[in-house]
Amino acid sequence: MLSKTPGLERTSCGLAVFAAVLFLLSCSSYNSGGGGGSRSGLRFRAFVSNPVHPNATGGGSPVVEIMDASKDLLSGFLVSIAPNASDAGMMSVSPNHDRTLVISPRDSRLAVVDNVKESVVGAFSLPGPSESFFIWTDNHSAFIALPSAPVTAQSPGVVEQLDASSGAVTSTLPIPSARFLVESPNGNQILVFSDNADTVVMLTPSLIGVAGQPTSIAPCTTVQVPACILPATFDRPIWAVFDASGSTAYVIDCGPECGGTAAGVSAVDMANTGNPAQVVTATTPVPAGTTALLQGNQLYVAGTQSSVGGTLSVLNLAAGFSTVDCTSATPANCQVVDIPDGYHNRIQMGSNGQLFVGSRYCTTASCLAIFDTIHSKVTLPQVGGHVTGIEAIPNRNAVYVCQGGLLRVYDTTIDALKNIPPLGQPNVIGQAVDVKVVDF
Repeated sequence: MLSKTPGLERTSCGLAVFAAVLFLLSCSSYNSGGGGGSRSGLRFRAFVSNPVHPNATGGGSPVVEIMDASKDLLSGFLVSIAPNASDAGMMSVSPNHDRTLVISPRDSRLAVVDNVKESVVGAFSLPGPSESFFIWTDNHSAFIALPSAPVTAQSPGVVEQLDASSGAVTSTLPIPSARFLVESPNGNQILVFSDNADTVVMLTPSLIGVAGQPTSIAPCTTVQVPACILPATFDRPIWAVFDASGSTAYVIDCGPECGGTAAGVSAVDMANTGNPAQVVTATTPVPAGTTALLQGNQLYVAGTQSSVGGTLSVLNLAAGFSTVDCTSATPANCQVVDIPDGYHNRIQMGSNGQLFVGSRYCTTASCLAIFDTIHSKVTLPQVGGHVTGIEAIPNRNAVYVCQGGLLRVYDTTIDALKNIPPLGQPNVIGQAVDVKVVDF
């Protein structure tokens, strides 16, 4: 499987620069705490991870910047991650929005932020780096994919379950090169995707720790177990999306982009995971695919096709998955449009039917594409750099994008950077890596 996860570029600020930084902060932030205390007092917030917020003594420290998501303004308040961890990267918000997990790639630690207190309440060491983790539906258990974690007498790679309050590891499932996790809507199943594999592992969280600790993973049968391999062959599967009921998972076969043969989408019947003849109901080829989003009857699949470039395939499932044809000379129930190339792993739907698709390592002027799903039109904002975070702001015509270390606010009514008077776009001093809305 494609594995492009080098550390993000770091920036530093000396003492001479710090005075200028303070001035910039005063010009691009405002204090809306309402009481001058240590908390922002905001009711609608977005968190922005920043690994190099400038220090008074020089250099930078990892923090989470707090934004007023109702006004697109930096509040001037922040959550310090140091000394609990030395970095601030990807984030994940708990289902009830009371906590945010922040990964520290530099030292493989996971910090837990109390969203009400706006402070770190725990930080736990991990047996290796991770780029896929979340808090389960119980708002208590965290699942983390660790592709390089050592396993005695086996290939590296585990999925770890830990207590998000204490950091205690409650279960370790040996899954070689486990890199990505996708949870079903109700949390009853978790699909695990590994590097350079043609298989998909299914976890049943309710059975983990109940039916014993597995030391190896066998193919699924009609008897449910904590972890098993779906009895089907895929082509370098890398991601999946579930329908709203959780009864069908659309597994994205990465194919050539990840060292395989053919990219495609396989429909998996989650009620027949133990039946080899029925677990995959149909498979349809697509030009390329590393990430996807399902919105109603429309399945959006983004990837990069060798020597061709980035593509976004729009699969119309209204007449059934088996009626879709994206690769013939006359496609059926499918539209394929060009987007920037690179490794696509960020996709979100904004308001007004505007789909934001981001990639890393693109060779074009911008790694971001905005697809107007109503008018079938692609806009390519001319903002350079890798896209590391996308967050649609609920009930607003705004989408936040972390690109090239900057935080940019887009207006979905014009598919361009938003005009934010009087100060303009928010100025995160350091590096904006990821962004999440933490309030309902």
